[in-house]
Amino acid sequence: MPTPPNDIVISARDVTKTFGSTTALQNVNLDVHRSEMLVLLGLSGSGKSTLLRCINGLHPITSGSVTALGTRIDSAPARDVRELRKNIGFIFQHFNLVGRLSCLENVLVGGLGRLRIPRYGTLTYPKSMRIEALNCLDRVGLADLAERRADTLSGGQQQRVAIARTLMQRPSIVLADEPVASLDPENAGVVMDLLQRVCTEEQLTVVCTLHQVDLALGWAHRLVGLRDGEVVLDRPASGLLREDVMPIYQRLAPERDALSVVGST
Repeated sequence: MPTPPNDIVISARDVTKTFGSTTALQNVNLDVHRSEMLVLLGLSGSGKSTLLRCINGLHPITSGSVTALGTRIDSAPARDVRELRKNIGFIFQHFNLVGRLSCLENVLVGGLGRLRIPRYGTLTYPKSMRIEALNCLDRVGLADLAERRADTLSGGQQQRVAIARTLMQRPSIVLADEPVASLDPENAGVVMDLLQRVCTEEQLTVVCTLHQVDLALGWAHRLVGLRDGEVVLDRPASGLLREDVMPIYQRLAPERDALSVVGST
């Protein structure tokens, strides 16, 4: 296999993933570039979330190969995959915060991969990490809520704390699975703006799954559409119109030639 360019940080080749008799992904080929914000679009069950979980090794693939940051995830030893995950942040739809903990301690959890032993309570973390965690909260506009319990925040605020926790991890790649699905339009825009700023200012690679076409067109650098586990659209977001994207949501697949979008520029 040819060596990919240095700016490719994720590479999927002929990736197929099955769950019993169900094929979730079928012969997916995808390269994601450094500092790119890529949005995966598609119907529920199209394979978007499965692809994210294959990228960080949560789902073993059935065939093909997945490489992230130079590590072949599908064939690497478990220890190497665990090490790789320290460099891959994951933002979930339902935030996955510990509600009874303060915002600051939830963010500090993102830095546990740098410590040898678990910590319990904010003051058990090194002072340098507490300062870093506060800076991460400041990045998402929530430094003034550092001592508040996470379960007292609004949904939009909780997702911003989750982003701060991911920044605390110091990742090279951020995977975000429907990060705005449970948010109102205003908060959804705030979260997407944060993800784009992180991508640009921190030079991180962001791969995000969405259902909202307008959000994808407004914030993504590139759109990839999945339908029935196959890539049916892969184009830069700049210049794309809503009508260019909506065919991926047709439940009855049209003739492949009629789409004429895969690999187009």
